[in-house]
Amino acid sequence: MSNRIYLDHAATTPLDENVLQKMLPYFTELFGNADSPHAVGRKAMIAIDSARDTVAALLNAKPNEIYFTSGGTEADNWALYGGAHAQKEQGKDHIIVSAIEHHAVLATAEKLEKEGFSVTYLPVNAGGRVELNLLKEAITDKTGLIAIMAVNNETGVIQPVVEIAKIAKERGVLFFCDGVQAAPYGKMDVKALGVDMLSLSSHKFYGPKGCGVLYIRGGVKVKGLIVGGEQERGLRGGTTNVPAIVGLAAAYEQNVATVSASNEKIARMNELFLQKLSDLEGVEINGEQEERIPSVLNVRFCGVNNADFVYNMDLAGVSLAAGSACASASIKPSHVLLAMGKTDEEAKECVRFSFGKNNTEEEIRRAAALTKEIVTRLRQSK
Repeated sequence: MSNRIYLDHAATTPLDENVLQKMLPYFTELFGNADSPHAVGRKAMIAIDSARDTVAALLNAKPNEIYFTSGGTEADNWALYGGAHAQKEQGKDHIIVSAIEHHAVLATAEKLEKEGFSVTYLPVNAGGRVELNLLKEAITDKTGLIAIMAVNNETGVIQPVVEIAKIAKERGVLFFCDGVQAAPYGKMDVKALGVDMLSLSSHKFYGPKGCGVLYIRGGVKVKGLIVGGEQERGLRGGTTNVPAIVGLAAAYEQNVATVSASNEKIARMNELFLQKLSDLEGVEINGEQEERIPSVLNVRFCGVNNADFVYNMDLAGVSLAAGSACASASIKPSHVLLAMGKTDEEAKECVRFSFGKNNTEEEIRRAAALTKEIVTRLRQSK
């Protein structure tokens, strides 16, 4: 892949070499099951405890508020499903989710609806941002849980998390925030944010796939999702993935230490790419008027089908996406863009470029040149 240009970092990032080196011993000589009652198991548990301490400190949380999962999807499912059922025991069976949430949240909300919960799907404005006045109006005395992401994975638009948390607290409602796309690009301080639950996913910040975090504030009641063992203080059964957890902690620690410099570089890549496209007509930036993370650029090329564009770019050696990786096989238009007021046809003309810390200016210039060439060719072929 030395000549391939990778512009799909919102889907996944390459495993950092330093992180890999820290993980390797736990595949071989330190291979023990962390729950085994002997020296080999204890060494594995020491590594888990150390990773939990590291993540807790970085999030400004307590170690016993950090739960390791198989990734962002499980963490999202657990927070919403487990939180909703715990709140139902208190007589609250209404939840609110934004219309632009990740499918891991939306699919869970749909499942809860089938189980008798009432769900409000909160709309967003044309820029892809939640309207706080609509949130306030949607809360009732039956509302037990609000789920709104920190950063949208398709547009990169940043949501007003602190303000949402204040509204939730004032109304006595739990607030779960999907922080998966936000964590690589900013400090996630759970106390400053005011969230009750927060999810992270390792492979978004150059850690291993298959590992995530769910922060649950002390005192918050959440039902377990996976049963069959006493791991994670009895709330999440399953043999602990020691190498991945070690890798997650190492990757997140490195990410937090380098985030400012990384953001500056990625922002320059974003700006350079747009500069090189400035003479191409029929280009619209989705969420342009809102605050966005530097890595994600969602663009509409008017008159160009996104599937055709992504296919041709792939043939030319550039990897990018038409939307969320979890729905990349779908021919349906993006639910995020539809929620922002795009028509089906407009949404099918949008693609997502997502830049990473290892991209170079040479790659960005070449990707921009190929973009212009392919957009022009596809328009002329119609």
